Amino acid sequence: MSIFLNTQLGKNKLTPSQILSDPILFLAFGFGSGLAKKAPGTFGTIAAIPVYWLFAQTNLIVYSLLTLMVTIAGIWICDIAAKKLAEHDFGGIVWDEIAGYLITMWLVPCNWQTMVLGFVLFRFFDILKPWPISWLDRQVRGGLGIMLDDVLAGIFAGGLLLMLSRYI
Repeated sequence: MSIFLNTQLGKNKLTPSQILSDPILFLAFGFGSGLAKKAPGTFGTIAAIPVYWLFAQTNLIVYSLLTLMVTIAGIWICDIAAKKLAEHDFGGIVWDEIAGYLITMWLVPCNWQTMVLGFVLFRFFDILKPWPISWLDRQVRGGLGIMLDDVLAGIFAGGLLLMLSRYI
């Protein structure tokens, strides 16, 4: 039994093989993590951890620029992926989770405690979508709409993590 989807995805009924072989869809699906049968957003956030760890080896300016590039590119990546799937914000599109986790971890020290707590806080805000995240999620469409709720969840989680990281 596989943990990955083995059905056709989106209204255009793409196969996992098509998704993995298309560079834009491969990125949008978080290097394949978005193909998980259950909780693709959680798997997408797990896929963000090694990306974060690599980015965290740089200085704050480089980390900030890389995170900004991931986020801005994500608007385009998610928009194209949604069009290829013919479905807005398909659950397997998890590039937004990668950007959101990177934003969550932006100003905190890189250690296992902040990485775990950042993961939990980001998933909390991404799943619960408190106002204004929920409002924006309903109002904004396209790639920007797919990315925006996770960017805000990352900002909320990151702000809380920054306060809590002083005690870790």
